[in-house]
Amino acid sequence: MEGVSENHRARSVGIGRAHAKAILLGEHAVVYGTPALALPIPQLTATASAGWSTHTSDAQGDLSFTMTGSASRAVITRASDGLRQLTTAFKARMGVVGTPHLDVILDGAIPPGRGLGSSAANSRAIVLALADLFGRELSDEVAFDLVQTAENMTHGRASGVDAMTVGAAAPLLFQAGAAQELSIGCDSLFIIADSGTGGSTKEAVELLRAGFKRAAGAEERFLGRASQLIEEATQALAEGAPEELGARLTDYHGLLRDAGLSTDRIDAMVEAALKAGSLGAKITGGGLGGCVLAMTQPEQAREVARQLHEAGAVQTWVVPLRRLAHAL
Repeated sequence: MEGVSENHRARSVGIGRAHAKAILLGEHAVVYGTPALALPIPQLTATASAGWSTHTSDAQGDLSFTMTGSASRAVITRASDGLRQLTTAFKARMGVVGTPHLDVILDGAIPPGRGLGSSAANSRAIVLALADLFGRELSDEVAFDLVQTAENMTHGRASGVDAMTVGAAAPLLFQAGAAQELSIGCDSLFIIADSGTGGSTKEAVELLRAGFKRAAGAEERFLGRASQLIEEATQALAEGAPEELGARLTDYHGLLRDAGLSTDRIDAMVEAALKAGSLGAKITGGGLGGCVLAMTQPEQAREVARQLHEAGAVQTWVVPLRRLAHAL
């Protein structure tokens, strides 16, 4: 292992960026081995900068962390603790020892607890900033492994879909740690609507697992239905059948709602989007709060967004789905 030298200190400041994501279909089921369909959200970004500090070692160790924006003290504390572990893992993986004090600044526009992959995006941005600072080449595989390690610390057993999609340029089909770009045969829009209430992936996972234990065959029925909907949605995407895709989104919401993973506000927002002309709508992410994803044609988008806000959304984002995946 090598210490830090002038060759490795290629930059005085390292920069890393990542973006948000939304799950189209496959929440929870993906942890049990089914596929999941995931959508990058390039409008929502996390940017990290890492630089050398003049600080000497103190109670904070060899790293100082600043998080901009309106994050709560609790969020900042959790993020700081996770960053120290992530930095340690990065140094061990990349063979970095003997570094001076580091200053890391994270500017994250992705609201936490909304199923948008904020923790994975933050981790990826920081990993890329550290690699840039230390002058290290970082493969996609190593970047994924480091982010996934951080995700497992944050959420427990993480599927890997967040760690993969926050660095993706196109919608993905993810299964068992591997991903491929989806075949897309139609143009449409997705409106992501924030309910203003944070969810809890860990709590949702435990709730679902408890439900599986209470009723014989519940797990098999849930996973069977999820797999069917995901397969049909993947086919609808490839064949350019937006109405079919939208219907599968709404059906998947019903699956999650029946499992107790939705909320009254989320259900009201889904209904509002459908009444406003959405092709389909569902909760996205772990559940018990978070965001609604509504699929719509451009001519309905304004009205769908308006109705979502009237039903309780605190902010919305529009993400285009292009016939050519790489055009996203």
